[in-house]
Amino acid sequence: MLAAHGHQVVGMARHTSAEVGSNPNVELVTADALDASAVASAVRRAAPDAIVNLLTAIPADLNPRRMIKEFQLTNRLRTEGTRNLLTAASANGVRRVLAEGLAYAYDPEGSGPADEDQPLWRDPPRQFAPALKALIELEQQTREAGGLVLRVGHLYGPGTAFAPDGYFVRQIKARRVPLIRESSATFSFIHVEDAATAMLAALDRDVIGVLNVVDDAPVPIADWLPGLAALLDAPPPRHLPRSVVRLAIGGWGLAFLSQLRGADNARARRALSWQPRYPSWRQGFEHEFPRHTAATAELTSVQRAS
Repeated sequence: MLAAHGHQVVGMARHTSAEVGSNPNVELVTADALDASAVASAVRRAAPDAIVNLLTAIPADLNPRRMIKEFQLTNRLRTEGTRNLLTAASANGVRRVLAEGLAYAYDPEGSGPADEDQPLWRDPPRQFAPALKALIELEQQTREAGGLVLRVGHLYGPGTAFAPDGYFVRQIKARRVPLIRESSATFSFIHVEDAATAMLAALDRDVIGVLNVVDDAPVPIADWLPGLAALLDAPPPRHLPRSVVRLAIGGWGLAFLSQLRGADNARARRALSWQPRYPSWRQGFEHEFPRHTAATAELTSVQRAS
């Protein structure tokens, strides 16, 4: 998307692939973000006007009970890796820095979708606490450098846990994602392409601080989980008590399914002159899972005709 809009792009990762093909506006370089000298060398050679920090190493199949261990490298990338990038950016006159944060780390004690002035989780579950600490440090470093953090919602679309072959979708198909009695969890989704268009817009605007990059329609888990299961032609989710869920997936898994707070995107829409292509989860999921949607529509049409 960056290349299509006229940017010269240099992608940096520990391991690079040939997925970009022969696009003359895209170059891939190999460097470990935790190696300060390697990052400094890569940034010096690229001489960028802007840096977009998307550093993570999140496992494709994340076990919520082992989140502290499985997020150790990602936490280092969000702290040490960010520091290395920003040091190199400062040394090379980089004018613009963007970073990816999370829009579902807001403190659940509050009503309605959270805007950017609301506090992040004050007393997070133990398994989530190190990840939240790393996110807070990433935000602080980026803001001190005069940059912008885009707090991204629950990503869906190609390459995500909510892709047709993604981890979360596989769990829903296997009926392993329950609805918890008396759950207040509200999710703010965002399609990967909509997140990308927000980042593209942010490159050309002198906006600093933090912005929520989410769709227009925060949705309770009690609505989207059965809805997605139906789109997948999967069994409806089970209804389980909190005690059983805690035993099965731990405190963070329980909080994820019962306490999350949605986010408000009004500030990002104004500041970036941006709006998501898919304003709600339902439109986006129906786009991502068209086979069953089409079959359902055809069946409904036949039923009406008969």
